[in-house]
Amino acid sequence: MTNRMLAKDRFLLGTFTSNCSSGMTITKVPERWDASWEKNLRLAKMLDEADIDFMLPVARWVGNGGETNFHGSVLETMTWAAGLLASTSRLNVFATVHTAMFHPIVAAKQLATISHISGGRVGLNIVAGWNKPEYEAFGLELPEDHETRYAYAQEWFDIIRKLWESDERFDWAGEYFQLKNVHSDPHPVERLPILNAAGSATGREFAVRNADFLFTSALDLARSKDENAELRAQGAAVGREVDVLTFSHVICRPTEQEARDYLQYTARDNVDREALDNTVRLQIAHAESFPHDLLEQLKDSFAIGHGGFQLVGTPEQVADGIQALHEAGFSGTTLSFVDYVEEFPYFRDNVLPLLEERGIRANG
Repeated sequence: MTNRMLAKDRFLLGTFTSNCSSGMTITKVPERWDASWEKNLRLAKMLDEADIDFMLPVARWVGNGGETNFHGSVLETMTWAAGLLASTSRLNVFATVHTAMFHPIVAAKQLATISHISGGRVGLNIVAGWNKPEYEAFGLELPEDHETRYAYAQEWFDIIRKLWESDERFDWAGEYFQLKNVHSDPHPVERLPILNAAGSATGREFAVRNADFLFTSALDLARSKDENAELRAQGAAVGREVDVLTFSHVICRPTEQEARDYLQYTARDNVDREALDNTVRLQIAHAESFPHDLLEQLKDSFAIGHGGFQLVGTPEQVADGIQALHEAGFSGTTLSFVDYVEEFPYFRDNVLPLLEERGIRANG
């Protein structure tokens, strides 16, 4: 059986960052997302019933400060995924794993176990490392060059794949790992969808070699259309099919004015300015997930939805935005809300039918 994420029969929809406090919105409003287990479980069951494809978490170990300590309260992604998958039947759930923080033998065993818990519905989001304060919290040194980070990630993932594919014990003598007589049983139920968010040229080469999905921003759809075509061509050149996912923030209301008013209230009138400044500074200093020539212009967008594509307006306008992403060559998008549980039902009832009518989403 092929994982539904890999079926390529419709534009994929998922949620992003529901495991972190405040989700994707850097706001002080009282209804901001609190990322409790109860709310995550409720959301997962709603998504499962609505035939949404996946949930994608962010792995965080240090909050971004400010009055709200943005992303300071976080549910760890392996255990989060296991719990949600045990309570759903169709939904895929990714675990986001920092290669520097998880030994590959342990990660391989954890993910194989979750695969058995879920009947093969777990995915792996590989993070090669970028957040220097988190490395320091672990007593690790963040390599300044992307080449070293991704060389380590490549060896890490090569070991995991061999553990999943090999029935025999083996030794490993690499640059970063020296292993003796290793083996991992059971293997995953089926092949895991692999995701990687990469902005640098080195990172994108890693994604093309290893990932099913490259996860990137959609700041300028004309620019994205060219980049997506180029990424697919790079994959085809090495005999691989690589799809591209992006992330979006949804404020959907009966009228455009209501949606715009709520955006103003959450992300401008009540922005957590200190957390916003810290978040943007981290992105500039250590990550290339966003084009640096646009990053300084993005503070407002970061406050709204961490720089995600804005789906703000009526159901028809939100559907138009998703269709524009589809036409730009994206294979899917994640969705975030100020309060996922309270706002998703309106999206489910009013936007999903429009996407089905337009042929972007098949009926489940």
